[in-house]
Amino acid sequence: MFATDDTIVAIATPAGRGAIGIVRLSGPRSVTIASSLLEGPDRLEPRRATHATLSTGPIRDTVVVTWFKAPSSYTGDDVVEISAHGSAAVLHGIVAAAVSGGARLAAPGEFTLRAFINGKIDLIQAEAVADLIEAATPLQAQVAFEQLDGTLSTELREIEETIFDLIAKLEASIDFPEEGYHFIDPRTAACTVRQVVSRIDSLLAQGQRGTVIREGARVVIAGLPNAGKSQLFNALVGTRRAIVSEVAGTTRDLITETVDFDGVRVTLVDTAGLVETNDVVEREGVARARAAVTTADLVLRVVDSSVPRSGGPLGFPVERELVVASKADLPAAWNDADALCVSAIDGTGIEALIARAKTLLVGDQRAKDDRPRISNLRHINLLSSTRTALLECAAAIDAEGGQLSEEFVVADLQQVMALLQEVAGRRTTEATLHHIFERFCIGK
Repeated sequence: MFATDDTIVAIATPAGRGAIGIVRLSGPRSVTIASSLLEGPDRLEPRRATHATLSTGPIRDTVVVTWFKAPSSYTGDDVVEISAHGSAAVLHGIVAAAVSGGARLAAPGEFTLRAFINGKIDLIQAEAVADLIEAATPLQAQVAFEQLDGTLSTELREIEETIFDLIAKLEASIDFPEEGYHFIDPRTAACTVRQVVSRIDSLLAQGQRGTVIREGARVVIAGLPNAGKSQLFNALVGTRRAIVSEVAGTTRDLITETVDFDGVRVTLVDTAGLVETNDVVEREGVARARAAVTTADLVLRVVDSSVPRSGGPLGFPVERELVVASKADLPAAWNDADALCVSAIDGTGIEALIARAKTLLVGDQRAKDDRPRISNLRHINLLSSTRTALLECAAAIDAEGGQLSEEFVVADLQQVMALLQEVAGRRTTEATLHHIFERFCIGK
């Protein structure tokens, strides 16, 4: 997986027909192999798009060839991109000819892996490449691009520099004990450690919102029978996906659909009415509804505003819910300033509901500064471990009344450095790299 001294080739554009398709080569023989497929020109020039005729046995086409000379390329090696007409036959013919000429078919993510190995990007940015490709909403694309642009990498590098400076001062105190003074007092070291914890806390506080943006959210519609849940589900989905009836208990099973809540990918779940029942099938539907509520990122608690309001329909607290007063097109039987009035019939309040739900899930994302810098569970877990190690280090210093030997503090801080380096990929395992890059598409 980690061979970097050969030349790889792959189609870099999606499968199917298109106006243009791109074949990418990377490695020491990229220029030689690409040139062997062309009728003229005499030679390629770096960073200059060259019009040429492709001739690979039965495949002929007019192409544009661009050579990105090492190290000024995406991978850090020589890279050649051949832009041809987007015929699968043509593109696969180019790849086959390149393989015959000495190239190897690239593994998933191998171009980005080479960029990482050659120091063009760190592991955080490499993962952001995959997130950007997979982004299904503009908000996902924005967060992924900001990580690719280095926002999180810069923050963690500053934290690393603080820890490294602290280790250097402590080691200097160890190396020169006869001088009768310390380069840094242990209590000052503990204070610095807690300042770093505060910075990590700031990042982790954004983690839940960031994960929702990256992975999507699960929003469950719950309430009493005939509260208007399925009508609301259909209105949010934009089609008659769920059966709507005046008969209580029409919805028996969970109905799910993926929708876009203004940039947040949401798995929307319609559930059976939460009510005590002796009907075996309906009781199973209620049990599934209650289970769905407990796993939701947000519960839309639907209450019929046209009939007198009864007690809470869920029967147990949920972490995050939005009370929705349904059937706003009918005369209201009650008013609640905390409830959002909607009508699935005439569309009243639907846009406001989507906007409110988005805010509850990810906050106000209109300002760049409010967008989370961290969204990847691998990063969150490693930073949580880093935070724990830092707090243990500070507590150990305090427990000894500021007299803890510098050697123990340094050992704790070196563990912190190892965790931070694992986030950025400066210290990682082959298994971790394989797990990350295997989800990439071939050609990226």
